Amino acid sequence: MTGGSEQGNNDRQTQEQLLAFRHGNVDAFEQLFRLHQRAVYRWILHIVRNPAEAEDLTLETFVRIYRAHARFDPARGFEGWARTIATHAALDWMRSSRAERALRFETMEDPPAPAGIDAAMSAEIRARIIRAMGRLPPKLRIAALLAGVEERPHKEVAQALDISVAAVKLRVFRAVRLLKRDLEGQGIRP
Repeated sequence: MTGGSEQGNNDRQTQEQLLAFRHGNVDAFEQLFRLHQRAVYRWILHIVRNPAEAEDLTLETFVRIYRAHARFDPARGFEGWARTIATHAALDWMRSSRAERALRFETMEDPPAPAGIDAAMSAEIRARIIRAMGRLPPKLRIAALLAGVEERPHKEVAQALDISVAAVKLRVFRAVRLLKRDLEGQGIRP
């Protein structure tokens, strides 16, 4: 019976910590930072595809989180709220440095070429796909990356983007349509 009692204490402690954070307690914020820093970094890395930028954006996210502490609703949980702020930080970054970022997008690691396909041809096609992905509008690119490439659940992507699941599906559909057009314009038939 001690397991249930421990869980109750942990839940109560977590709620107290979230309330303390909401009221601006720096110690509570530091604890949340330590608990969620890696998850926020991984989430941002899925979006920006650049470890150094993901590190910077993780710190930017936590600055934004601290500044918005009074708007935090402890009843809704911290993780989803942090993902939403992280997504908006990544989106702002994508909008601010589009041309420079497009070059970085091209350098993201390629998966190994499938067996039986000419490696040089496969690498060229992957490079063209990556460039085409970099040319997508940021809102469509984020939805396509998270839902399509990273295979995150639509509900999770919707929460992070602060939009409906239907809007996520629409953005993914539009992204795929634009990618197909772009690739066909390059002579690649998807």
